[in-house]
Amino acid sequence: QAGLASVTEHSAMSEARRRSAGIGAKGGAKDDSALADQGATVATSESKRRLPRSSSLNRLEDMETLERAIKEMAPDKPLHSLVDSPFSSSSGFNNFRGLLNLGLILLVVSNFRVALENIIKYGILVDPVRPIEIFLSSPGQWPCICLLLMCNIFIFIAFGLELLAENFRLVSPALSCLQVGNLAALLLVPSYLILRDHPNPFFSAPTLGIYSIVFLKLWSYRDMNSWCRLERQLQLNKRSELKRNKSIASVLTEAGADGDGGSERLRLARGSSSRSSLLCYPENLTLGNLYYFMMTPTLCYELNFPRLMRIRKRFLVKRCLELVFLPQVMAGLTQQWIIPILNNSVKPLQASEWPVVLERLLKLAIPNHLIWLIFFYVFFHSALNVAGELTLFGDRNFYKDWWNSESVTEFWTLWNVPVHRFAKRHIFTPLIHRWGFNKLLASVVVFAVSAFFHELLVSVPLRMFRLWAFLAMIMQVPFAMFVSRVLRGGQLGNMAVWLSLIIGQPLAIIMYFHDYYVSLHQGKAEGAV
Repeated sequence: QAGLASVTEHSAMSEARRRSAGIGAKGGAKDDSALADQGATVATSESKRRLPRSSSLNRLEDMETLERAIKEMAPDKPLHSLVDSPFSSSSGFNNFRGLLNLGLILLVVSNFRVALENIIKYGILVDPVRPIEIFLSSPGQWPCICLLLMCNIFIFIAFGLELLAENFRLVSPALSCLQVGNLAALLLVPSYLILRDHPNPFFSAPTLGIYSIVFLKLWSYRDMNSWCRLERQLQLNKRSELKRNKSIASVLTEAGADGDGGSERLRLARGSSSRSSLLCYPENLTLGNLYYFMMTPTLCYELNFPRLMRIRKRFLVKRCLELVFLPQVMAGLTQQWIIPILNNSVKPLQASEWPVVLERLLKLAIPNHLIWLIFFYVFFHSALNVAGELTLFGDRNFYKDWWNSESVTEFWTLWNVPVHRFAKRHIFTPLIHRWGFNKLLASVVVFAVSAFFHELLVSVPLRMFRLWAFLAMIMQVPFAMFVSRVLRGGQLGNMAVWLSLIIGQPLAIIMYFHDYYVSLHQGKAEGAV
């Protein structure tokens, strides 16, 4: 009791001192307010308004101190107090790292169980030498190498047309027809040869992918040189500044790639300006300049690219080791995990056993997504960085943080930066500024072009046209509108993006594999008959 009385007396004395200090402060403030200007008077009155709140907080602290002291001196030693549960939102508790570790452990254990079950059921199916044996033993694969060598013919034709346009002042409509014909042949010729010779899809699909990349590069090469010729003609004719700003070349230069200004695109990286001077049109019309562009990891042609000073050997060795090791992991996962699931999904599809089909779809989702993630790393980080390092190409912005995308549009903008830059510079911006399209219609056209190439890379190697890939890309437009307007981005939008990647791709793979399996066996049956 004596201790409790002393604590109470001490609290009362401290409260009295605070009150006396507050009164003194108020009196001093009143004396100073008579001599201060109007701003000081306002500040003093505001401080007076805050004093009651600070006093109440001090009283609350004193009461809590007094309560703790009483509990410590109580004979029953109380343990309970007013506290919310950690899972309650009002508790303010937010440290759940242990639960995250639990989720990771459960993920590893569950996937390990599935992998162990697969090995017990099918045995070891991984054979890293098998793809090489298929390539060397089957003569149907050699047309792919011939096609890759033949690609240089279209590059030479594109270069020759640019020289004709510059040296002989070829009429623009005739030049455009020849260039469009060369670009069309760049896609039609390999497609026809693949459909005629029937090479293995695992080899013909990458070959057609390289042709598609060359097609986009030559498209950009043609556009940039035409813009340079148009700009030079405008300067020679001494047109007004207004007309020059309305020209196609200046509009597209201002649009740039991902916000880079026109003057910014003409700058070299640090250190490169000391090694070489800026190229101007038509000094860039050399075969070496064109083939340098063909080797660089970009789809958009520029007169002057940012350059590095030297090759980083350690960085290059790491990326090359990744290019050797990770494709073997992808091939092993495909042989051990993907192919058995696809083989087991044919009969349920033919019998319309939809619960079993759904089970196969979910079973395929995990390994397919792992392979897709590895492919993304191999191509966009390892392969493109190797190409950039060997060519001293300085811009390595091949991808951004697409895994944080809160909308479908944001995902397609971030995950493949080279294609996004090409689509914005050569399709989206001309449609808006030259042809008067609105943004929605221009976006639909961009997705339609992307859908065409997706369907081309799947249908031609498989020699069947089902339009599953085309429809999957076109459906991204309404799906993007649903995510942005209904889910309104955020965490739900990010979950929708991931769900489309995890479920959408396996569904398309199962559909194509079923159709390919059926067409293959029908062809064998017809041949036997």
